[in-house]
Amino acid sequence: MKLVFAGTPEVAVPALDALLASGRHEVAAVVTRPDAPAGRGRRLVASPVAERAEEAGIEVLKPARPRDPEFLERLEEIAPDCCPVVAYGALLPKAALDIPARGWVNLHFSLLPAWRGAAPVQHAIMAGDEITGAATFLIEEGLDSGPVYGTVTEVIRPTDTSGDLLTRLAFAGAGLLAATMDGIEDGTLTAVPQPADGISLAPKVTVEDAHVDWNTPALRVDRVVRGCTPAPGAWTTFRGERLKIVQAAPVPAMTELAPGQLSAGKNNVYAGTGSYAVELLWVQPQGKKPMRAADWARGVRITAGESVGA
Repeated sequence: MKLVFAGTPEVAVPALDALLASGRHEVAAVVTRPDAPAGRGRRLVASPVAERAEEAGIEVLKPARPRDPEFLERLEEIAPDCCPVVAYGALLPKAALDIPARGWVNLHFSLLPAWRGAAPVQHAIMAGDEITGAATFLIEEGLDSGPVYGTVTEVIRPTDTSGDLLTRLAFAGAGLLAATMDGIEDGTLTAVPQPADGISLAPKVTVEDAHVDWNTPALRVDRVVRGCTPAPGAWTTFRGERLKIVQAAPVPAMTELAPGQLSAGKNNVYAGTGSYAVELLWVQPQGKKPMRAADWARGVRITAGESVGA
């Protein structure tokens, strides 16, 4: 088939690579979000998908909005059979959805209908799910509600951050998307409607969602830290300034600390929660780089009874 691939961040690159390597389909063009300011100089930088497409010599389309007439005209000129999508980052209007004969097929990082929305991996970890996965489905005008072509499953490991899990899903999902394109082309795959039961929503995780509540149990604190790493980053306050919690681990044997109360030794820093303590392993003080929590504690000289999140 002739394909136009739509995607933007680094997590979409493995899928583009898989389609380019398949040898069975032609990736005629790539659609991605416009260049965005990045770094200290805030200079405009192309998306990872745009950079990979340019390396491969593929036409790159960067519409400000996918309903722009110029973009729709160019898409009609290319006349793709199908448009695979991975984390493109913009809603597609019906005028765009109607162009490819076999539709737009999205790779979504959950087992639909669970965790429809922008942040399925983060929400799966924060909810304490043990199993997740990826699904390919035919895009409709609803939110991630279209019929499903195929799925792969992935175990959520006890120490997984959303970054760890998303990386694994990106590569597993890349193979699934390539296989889905093959199945659509040869007629061996039929999209199956999603069940009406088991729907959950995964909106974008906000900075406030990443605010650690030390009154909740240690397992909840651990899930928020892992689910919000690397972005937006779990955080608390210490002495009136924001402190990011980069890595922590539950310590079931330590139950004597009150919620938020700190205990610092030579090589360890603990914080109390609503159940047992968590060990703070890596933190990032405001305006500084991430550091080992023990090094941070020595620098600030934590006093007896001090707390985070006060």
